[in-house]
Amino acid sequence: MLYERLAGDRVRCHVCQWRCLINPGKLGVCRMRTNREGVLYAMNYAEVSSMAADHIEKKPLFHFFPGTSALSLGSWGCNFRCKGCQNWQISCADIPPGSQQVSPEQSIELTTKYGCQGISWTYNEPVIWLEYTLDSARLAKEQGIYTSYVTNGYATPECLDAIGPWLDAWRVDVKGFRDGFYRELTGISNWRGILDVTGRARDKWGMHVEVVTNIIPTMNDDDEQLAGIAGWIHDALGELTPWHVTRFHPLYEVTHLSATPLSTLERAYRIGREAGLRFVYLGNVPGHERESTVCYDCEKTVVRRMGYDTRIVGLDGSRCAYCGAELNFRTR
Repeated sequence: MLYERLAGDRVRCHVCQWRCLINPGKLGVCRMRTNREGVLYAMNYAEVSSMAADHIEKKPLFHFFPGTSALSLGSWGCNFRCKGCQNWQISCADIPPGSQQVSPEQSIELTTKYGCQGISWTYNEPVIWLEYTLDSARLAKEQGIYTSYVTNGYATPECLDAIGPWLDAWRVDVKGFRDGFYRELTGISNWRGILDVTGRARDKWGMHVEVVTNIIPTMNDDDEQLAGIAGWIHDALGELTPWHVTRFHPLYEVTHLSATPLSTLERAYRIGREAGLRFVYLGNVPGHERESTVCYDCEKTVVRRMGYDTRIVGLDGSRCAYCGAELNFRTR
């Protein structure tokens, strides 16, 4: 899907914002799309690297069907090369011999078998798995199964519009708010396209959106970037959009850095609240009070969380059961 044929058997892929120009016999940046005699092929269709029945809170999605489970599927490859990738064994790898294959039909059967209410494409970048996730999402919607992407957000508008009618949630990373940071961490420059596509997911397709920023010491932990992210969420997505500020752990090519201090996460929380965000959550710090959802109006706890243990104690649909305030929960 989403490519054009050019002179000399070259092709241009329009799945992600790299819009790779691919010569015959070559691969795109994601290493999962190859040009064979002027035809672009997705090499990873139904190729599964990882699969688990996860709490939806693990994505993390806190205001989306809380307390439910989603069958989580990942493939191979990525269109980013993040230096701190937590899943680099699959995102920075080619498809190995003997990779497991799970058809769209099988993925829906497994969702039901394991008592999951939804299906999530995660672990590596789902955008480069477009054809497979689209086929699966269509089947899921027929069965009343919710769907979600855990994404870096670097899809093209055309890609988003292809999956849009069948995708319920867009859990997006906004990794920083500066050109130099994005180039250093991920290798991309046009990061503001992520913001545009995320706004489109919410405004055109009505997707539930939550934003994650993994705060990396010395790289994106300055007040300017954190305030930029928080202000953009507030202005473009709305004050009720959850922002997850998560603790970085040294991995892959940034093992020389330290884990994020708790004080940094708490500073990010304050920045988010000062920007007008109603829901800022601390991640990768199990047991912290900022994991739970507190109504901004009556200040009562409506969802209590301890790690992935979730207890709904004060929700009435998307509203606070105590005072009726709208809390932006998707529950049906």
